[in-house]
Amino acid sequence: MRIPLPAVAILLLGTAGVAAQTAPSASQVLTAAQARATAEHKAIFLHFGASWCGWCRRLDAFLDAKAIRPLLERHFVLAKLDVQESGEKQSLENPGAAAMLGRLGGTGQGLPYFVFLDANGEAIATSKCPTAAKPAGENIGYPGEQEEIALFLALLRKAAPEFTIDELKTIEHWLARPYIMDGTGSFR
Repeated sequence: MRIPLPAVAILLLGTAGVAAQTAPSASQVLTAAQARATAEHKAIFLHFGASWCGWCRRLDAFLDAKAIRPLLERHFVLAKLDVQESGEKQSLENPGAAAMLGRLGGTGQGLPYFVFLDANGEAIATSKCPTAAKPAGENIGYPGEQEEIALFLALLRKAAPEFTIDELKTIEHWLARPYIMDGTGSFR
């Protein structure tokens, strides 16, 4: 069967609009994470990022690494919300994510920003930590420096005290390794 070209164009344009509006709301993402966390007796590792943010892509690569993801999923339900998108990338943003970021202490903190929540959605710890430079606290974002890595490991232990020393060492070694950004803007 042949479909006239104008009909194909209309069909494609119509589906492009639908695809552009498929990001679930922040409350839908959190509700699903809470349900899983309750059922699996885990905490939630919720991180906020954006497509334009290089450090966010690096955090995504860390969270998706074959050596890391199973360790984190043993203790957490992983969830991500996109914020601060603009222009043609606006459709990536989860509706309500910016407000949730603010409620969880991330306003003005930069990206990536993450928070560990209990199954009820109450904050256990956030990536806003005291550092030598800012004792009142600042967002460590992607933990790439030694002090940030140490803070991140402490946050993991606070949110999921059952982490083993070996698991934490694996995470520490992965974070401390040099990274390479390939031609696509991805980290390896």
